[in-house]
Amino acid sequence: MKIPHLEKKPELKSCHSVTWEDNYSWIHQSNILDVLKDSSLLLPEVKKYLEEENAFTEHNLRDTKNIKKLLFDEIKGRIKLDDESLPYKDKEYEYWIKTTTKGNYFIKLRKKIGTDKIEEIWNGDKEKEKLNTEYFGIGDLEVSWNDKYLGYSLDLKGSEYYTIHIRDIFSNNLITEKIYDTSGGITFSLDDKFIFYSKLDKFHRPRKIFRHKIGTSVKEDQLIFEEKSEAFTVSISLSSDEKYFFITTSDHNTSEQYYFEVNEENPKPKLIKERKKGIIYHVNSWNNYFYNHTNENAEDFKIDMCKDLSNQKWESYIPAKDEVLIGGLSFLNDWILRGETSNALGKLFVKNVKTNIEEEIKFTDEKVIDPGISLKQRDRNTDYVHLSYSSPKTQSRTYLYNLKTKEKKLVKEQEIPSGHNSNDYIVERLECPSHDGRMVPITITRHKKTKVDGSANLLLYGYGSYGSSMSPSFSSTRLSLIDRDIIWATAHIRGGMERGMKWWKEGKLLNKKNTFEDYIAVAKFLIKKNYTSKGKIIGMGGSAGGLLMGAAVNKSPQLFLGIIMAVPFLDSLTTNLDHSLPLTVGEFDEFGNAKVNKEHFDYIYSYTPYLNIKKMDYPNILITTSLSDNRVLFDEPAKFTAKLREYKTDNNLLLLKTEMNAGHGGKSGRDSAIEEVSLDYAFALKITDKIK
Repeated sequence: MKIPHLEKKPELKSCHSVTWEDNYSWIHQSNILDVLKDSSLLLPEVKKYLEEENAFTEHNLRDTKNIKKLLFDEIKGRIKLDDESLPYKDKEYEYWIKTTTKGNYFIKLRKKIGTDKIEEIWNGDKEKEKLNTEYFGIGDLEVSWNDKYLGYSLDLKGSEYYTIHIRDIFSNNLITEKIYDTSGGITFSLDDKFIFYSKLDKFHRPRKIFRHKIGTSVKEDQLIFEEKSEAFTVSISLSSDEKYFFITTSDHNTSEQYYFEVNEENPKPKLIKERKKGIIYHVNSWNNYFYNHTNENAEDFKIDMCKDLSNQKWESYIPAKDEVLIGGLSFLNDWILRGETSNALGKLFVKNVKTNIEEEIKFTDEKVIDPGISLKQRDRNTDYVHLSYSSPKTQSRTYLYNLKTKEKKLVKEQEIPSGHNSNDYIVERLECPSHDGRMVPITITRHKKTKVDGSANLLLYGYGSYGSSMSPSFSSTRLSLIDRDIIWATAHIRGGMERGMKWWKEGKLLNKKNTFEDYIAVAKFLIKKNYTSKGKIIGMGGSAGGLLMGAAVNKSPQLFLGIIMAVPFLDSLTTNLDHSLPLTVGEFDEFGNAKVNKEHFDYIYSYTPYLNIKKMDYPNILITTSLSDNRVLFDEPAKFTAKLREYKTDNNLLLLKTEMNAGHGGKSGRDSAIEEVSLDYAFALKITDKIK
């Protein structure tokens, strides 16, 4: 089959007296945000190219048809399709969700406490069918405080422009106008007269909070808060004691909060603390105290408390710890719960309010786990919570836990219908030195039959941006590779917060290359320790993890057999220079501002994958992207693919798959998600010669 060709249209770009060539820049349309909402506006020649790449990918993976079907059935076979969540007790109702064998979306159910009558208040599959849409993204789904109204937000393109609907549960009729172009979140007032929502501006940034009176025209909606900075986005939430609404405005690195009482007829949000660059804070209220979760004078966060926000005499509640990330609080009448993360491992703690004694909650002998706590009811006068954990080899288990007696009862275990024996797998936690001596945690999961003698292929997953930590949780999908002698390793590299804020700071701005160096160091270490060998590694990452993949493969292509990257951020310089794109200005503290700062420009230029493609051999590469993605535009991976075809000196696979009706998270629906994973895994099995 003929290799797809994207026309070159020579264009010189310049900034800070530096000039460079971008022969494929023309595919980025000036009306790109309109294109994301309406794909018919896409240039015909670009659409033709993307379709040719899709056909080329399908042709080159035609021999994976059977293994893709097998993988799909395998992965789906590990999912209990007709499942139900544990119920959550509200005032008068219990609420829960369920999934079905044939459905792709969840159903929300409720039952009035003391009765047996079950009501279906939301059915995603039926809603999708009514709307006759290929993509069906659910942003939020909330029940009002009087249990009368259902609020939900939908995105029918994948571009994350959400439309809010308010429905009367009893009549099943919409009772207010649809509210278009929102960020998707819905917050009901406690009297159920209003909802609060954030509106997207022309650059797809939520910078305004509105109050909408249910049943009235949207034209009458009241603007209650507006953020003036283009770099900050806003959201609204209710305090734990249900006394205040808090408005949070923030970028990735700095935050500011406002509050007003829930019963204010005409809300006038009051400032809590003025923003300071690099200071993140989040205030909540409970039992006549305000609690502030902040990194001010506490790099890895602390929690302070005070009685009154008018004078703010803060005192320490949970002090900071070095390289231990202090999490937020959950409240019960007699207990306060919180989490910590250190060395990429989470811990849970509970404090007895009456005795002021705090203890760690321990509930398994496994060392590498992902623990969690959730409240089982709205009434906080209880000693019971739902305590859960999973590990890379153990499926999720949820216990009803008595905080007073420390007794626990298993109430739900993730069922693997096709069968799963955790004893068949080995989980290891290692550390390796990076280029500067910093020790990088690694989580390894392998089948007990897989030999550690250098013969195994290894999938090395990485992300390393925005302070996002990769937790060691269970994934039933990964077993399809692990069971076929492919070791799964997660590199907890800098740019995340697995080792606190320092770990994040050392992987962003002018330290961003540490992310890439950490990842490469992990790859070399695993080769040295005989988990795999040079040229047997499959690199995998998505979004900012795609930036990682692009930078790593440009620097050390010989380490890899293949690279799998999803919605990858591959032309980071061009995106950084375009301040009209949705995310750019809010990420200056993450990546820098290349247009204003030459040092930032030079640094970003030096690692941008698209600009650093070289004439050399590259490994097999699969790139997936989505046409309606407003976070990482489809043109970045398209440009990267076209240029790489021009430069690479090998005959290895280079495949680009564009979902023409999807967004940043890929296609919607359970089966579609499984299909996407099956494609990635089929590619991995093809290049490792494991297709049977």
